[in-house]
Amino acid sequence: MVRLLGYFFGIACVGFLGAAAVVAVYLGSVTKDLPDYAVLSSYEPPVTTRVHAGNGALMAEYAKQRRLFLPIQAVPDRVKAAFLSAEDKNFYQHPGIDITGFMRAVVAYLTGGPTQGGSTITQQVAKNFLLSSEQTMERKAKEAILSFRIEQAYSKDKILELYLNEIFFGLNSYGVASASLTYFNKSVSELTIAEAAYLASLPKGPANYHPFRHPDAAVTRRNWVIDRMVENGYVSQSDGEDAKKQPLGVTARNSGSSLFASDYFAEAVRRQLIDQYGEKALYEGGLSVRTSLDPQMQLEARKALQDGLITYDERRGFHGPIKQISTSGDWGPALAEVPALSDVPEWRLAVVLAVSNEAVDIGLQPPKDGGGKVAAARERGTIAAKDMQWAFRSAGGDRKTTKSPVGAVSAGDVVYVERLGGDGSTSYRLRQPPKVQGGLVAMDPKTGRVLAMVGGFSYAQSEFNRATQAMRQPGSSFKPFVYAAAMDNGYTPASVIMDAPIEIVSGGQVWKPENYGGEFGGPSTLRSGIENSRNLMTVRLANDLGMNIVAEYAERFGIYDKMPPLLAMSLGSGETTVLRMVSAYSVIANGGKQIKPTLIDRIQDRYGKTIFRHEERLCEGCNAGDWQSQDEPNIVDNREQVLDPMTSYQITSMMQGVIQRGTAAGKVDLSGRDVAGKTGTTNDEKDAWFVGFTPDLVAGLYMGFDTPAPLGRGGTGGVLSAPIFNEFMQAAVKDMPESKFVVPAGMNMIAINRKTGMAAVDGDPGTIIEAFKPGTGPADSLSVIGMDGTMAPEEILRTSPQANQAVQTNTPGLF
Repeated sequence: MVRLLGYFFGIACVGFLGAAAVVAVYLGSVTKDLPDYAVLSSYEPPVTTRVHAGNGALMAEYAKQRRLFLPIQAVPDRVKAAFLSAEDKNFYQHPGIDITGFMRAVVAYLTGGPTQGGSTITQQVAKNFLLSSEQTMERKAKEAILSFRIEQAYSKDKILELYLNEIFFGLNSYGVASASLTYFNKSVSELTIAEAAYLASLPKGPANYHPFRHPDAAVTRRNWVIDRMVENGYVSQSDGEDAKKQPLGVTARNSGSSLFASDYFAEAVRRQLIDQYGEKALYEGGLSVRTSLDPQMQLEARKALQDGLITYDERRGFHGPIKQISTSGDWGPALAEVPALSDVPEWRLAVVLAVSNEAVDIGLQPPKDGGGKVAAARERGTIAAKDMQWAFRSAGGDRKTTKSPVGAVSAGDVVYVERLGGDGSTSYRLRQPPKVQGGLVAMDPKTGRVLAMVGGFSYAQSEFNRATQAMRQPGSSFKPFVYAAAMDNGYTPASVIMDAPIEIVSGGQVWKPENYGGEFGGPSTLRSGIENSRNLMTVRLANDLGMNIVAEYAERFGIYDKMPPLLAMSLGSGETTVLRMVSAYSVIANGGKQIKPTLIDRIQDRYGKTIFRHEERLCEGCNAGDWQSQDEPNIVDNREQVLDPMTSYQITSMMQGVIQRGTAAGKVDLSGRDVAGKTGTTNDEKDAWFVGFTPDLVAGLYMGFDTPAPLGRGGTGGVLSAPIFNEFMQAAVKDMPESKFVVPAGMNMIAINRKTGMAAVDGDPGTIIEAFKPGTGPADSLSVIGMDGTMAPEEILRTSPQANQAVQTNTPGLF
């Protein structure tokens, strides 16, 4: 028996040694190609880039994996307790693996059972960072070995930090900080016991515990985690019971724009970041971007442009319904499926239920919950005939009209409506998304910071940004730069140019420009040419000045990169953007200093280091540690002077006349504030522009169809765009300190005759105070530029009483 026992013992020893050898060989082969766990020390996960407005409000987030890195010191103990209870209650005691759980998984695998989990937090770190997710014994062995090594190399807190920042929570959210915002719109420090427990339940299977698709399973799993927290002593019994009574409370956060009406601005910033740093930095780099956007001004710009587009569009008639659906039975589900303009919350989709001569009965689109389920309640309302009277005329080619709602809409029509009155009102007004579009930009002229940008009626309707991407002809809004170039080169506001027909012959082609409306006024001052937007005067001035000089100034102001020196370009026939035009006008507004338009003030990397700053001016003495009666810091303005400050004031004064007496007269009123601007209307009234400024704010816009088409009779910058500018500026400057355009030192203010440009006695009829540079002044005689046009002298005398009088009094220099 002893010999037999010894025999079996020997066999067991040999078997054990053999098994040990096999295991050793196996582990040797497994460990031979293990990844280097030292990479965990330089962990840089893909982190969300966040874009903020000028006041710090969150505008947008960009990420392939929505993640915000959170140091372990910033994670509350309550949140740690939830994850330890859900995933690894012995985390701070074990050496990297749970031996019992690991052996159970091995036995199950060897006996042909399903591959089991039971991984510790350390093992999950090893798997998520260093290994694949394949369910094999080899991967589990590698995971265990790496876990031992990781525990020896890093502290428990470091391992937990890696875990909490890496794991996936569903809804494209990675890491506990991002999950807290995504599910509850809260920071981690604000999470309740119930909320922390729900987040801790998600890593096991985010899809299985989806808050809207599987709410019962989500609550059950959350309550299980709460029970484990109580069991492990992290939460009292009473607090645990209270937490389990709470609803999930998930308010899924939109991953798009977070700041209302900022979509166009945010998208322009996104494009700039990609151009400057690349897609990887944008979607994984964790950049912190502070933009120049003024949220309140953005709302005011959006409202002004939308009001102008809607007003024009409704005057053209009704386009018809968005869609037709059946109103027999429950119309709610079908209406709920019609996509609405998500960024125009003032409007709602509705279906016409009944139509009479007096009113239209409508049913409002029912909302959906986070899981896409349509609400059971059905809301109804009424559109009175007077609140849809504009729609009695069809915008179709046949221009059909009706005298009541009958014939305008019919049952089943899906339309947009806007509530009249406060909450609870059932009265609505008929609305429609306009087909005409436009873009608007507002800028600080001293810095080039873009404060507001609207790229169209609705970003949900069209993502094309008409403020930065649409290349449009600026028309007459380009003329101030022709006149500025002239006054920088010897002309004065009192220089007289012939306003009469002219023919330009080039390459066998004859070009006959005309003034808007076809009339002309004979010899007139430069001021009159700007105020009344005279094409013929502008062409003669550009021809006399030389188009090479005009092109140089247009490029210097940034309107065009390379402008062909063609006479037609003097009338704004080239294509540019609203942003470029507003930037160019800002140079005039700030006294001639070059600016770099910017949407971004500052960019910081994931560590808080500033990698871009727009402000390039130097401030001497700004970093003094304390005040010792020294002078105030001096900001050195090192920007290039691209226009004489005196010329800037002259052209500004002339554009004040546009608003006071010219093409924008009666359209702009800022309650006594100094304001200057210029209208612009292109050929066949296809684009209507207005760009203007106060001493502290520049704004510009255009209105037109995306596929250029005539806006119709009277579709000018003064009629269509100037009122939009006025509405925006009234709201934007109401809280700004009032300031005046500053007359540069040394300028001479002299009274002249408006028509002849010659000196006059202040107070006489037809006089105006004009600004002259030192060494210049009004002419002593009537000298007219551009008399060599197509008109005969007798024709000039017939059309211009002033010229006739000059000849009769033998005024020299007329011809």
